[in-house]
Amino acid sequence: MRSVRARAALGATLVVAVALAAAGLAVLLVLRGNLTDRAGLEAEVTAREVAGELALGATYAELDLDDDDHPVQVTDEEGRVVAVSKDLEAISGTGTAGVVRVSPAPAPGPGDDDDDEDDGDPPRSEVSSDSPDFTNGTATVDGEKADYRFAAVEVTTKEDVTLTVHAGAPLAAEQEAVNTVRTSMLTGLPVMLLVVAGVTWLVTRRALRPVEGIRRELAAITASEDLGRRVPEPDSRDEIARLARTTNETLTVLEASVDRQRRFVADASHELRSPIASLRTQLEVGAAHPELLDLPGAVTDTVRLQVLAADLLLLARLDAGERPGRTAVDLGALVREEVSQRTADRIAPQVSVADGPLEVAGSRGQLARVVGNLLDNAERHAERSVAVTVRAERDEVLVEVTDDGPGVPEAEQDRIFERFVRLDDARSRDDGGAGLGLAIARDVAARHGGTLTVGTAPSGGARFTLRLPLPGRERP
Repeated sequence: MRSVRARAALGATLVVAVALAAAGLAVLLVLRGNLTDRAGLEAEVTAREVAGELALGATYAELDLDDDDHPVQVTDEEGRVVAVSKDLEAISGTGTAGVVRVSPAPAPGPGDDDDDEDDGDPPRSEVSSDSPDFTNGTATVDGEKADYRFAAVEVTTKEDVTLTVHAGAPLAAEQEAVNTVRTSMLTGLPVMLLVVAGVTWLVTRRALRPVEGIRRELAAITASEDLGRRVPEPDSRDEIARLARTTNETLTVLEASVDRQRRFVADASHELRSPIASLRTQLEVGAAHPELLDLPGAVTDTVRLQVLAADLLLLARLDAGERPGRTAVDLGALVREEVSQRTADRIAPQVSVADGPLEVAGSRGQLARVVGNLLDNAERHAERSVAVTVRAERDEVLVEVTDDGPGVPEAEQDRIFERFVRLDDARSRDDGGAGLGLAIARDVAARHGGTLTVGTAPSGGARFTLRLPLPGRERP
């Protein structure tokens, strides 16, 4: 069963069916118990009335046993029938099936003890005050057989004879009521289950209608590959509305990612085209005229291609979610090492490393790449000086790289971190690289839980600030 509506309707119907069946069974048991207790009370009352008559000295013949609705059977200690209702023809459930009085019957009577003199106390007649014994059985009265609830009450006559009075009350009312309720339940249960199934189906269909709209729109987006489309958002504030909003947010992020990837591929193709074309031209000229081969130019273009390919590979790994290692890196020592290797720079950077804990957790190679890119950028735009400062500030380690160049206009301070972006007045294609250095630096900083920002140095040039958290202080 693949339909959510069908599964919901079936599940709700099964739950209601089980609940109604359990409730109906409980109602029937309680109803039957109450009516049976009521019949038992009627039987007890009749049995005690007959027992009272016997206790007062009434003879068996004087007993009032003409009530056809409450058959009575009186037995002695040996189980012999000494009195029985007039129209009782058969009985079961009382322990004695006899319906004919024994002869001669041990009938008590007034004055039977006048001829005997007894120095002791006369016998006392009494009706047992104990709770009677109840049984279920049948009785045939005047040709009609029915079920009865029997109550057995013991009585001691004046002659010190113990008798047991069995009196019955009909269970026809109990059976009729139980049958009526059972029939009503069996008739109403299917109707109620159909109503529950129908209501659940309609409610579920109405609730899932927005989901179907979302599905159709996503199918259309998949078929058209148009990530600019969005799924409809219902006006409700339920889970489906939140699902639609989350889906649209995901589509927005996906669209931005695809657009960024397309621009990346286009820009990378454009950047690769120039050095490849230049290198090919030089090689073709060298093949035709070896004396005209510009070998240094060919090496320069090859190095440029190598650097660009390395940048593109690093960006691809960062975009794929590659996480840096957790090696302890001393930023002060790292900066000194990077500066010491830059012997061919036009301007030698001035380094200032403060005392204190300057270790961070991350990839030494990637952090060295960030420092190198910042030094390359500063050396490219500086006029006379480049300065590097490393210090600890609260829970972070700061690396500041400043130069005395033209600086970065405030309006461009966010844009220069975009990929393949070069400012026209500060960078050129031959010396400015492909415009990936700062983008790589910021991405690596973000992967290490830090930030990279640009501002204005006191000398008017650019000041790049790299902030990395101390170990154990990383941002969540």
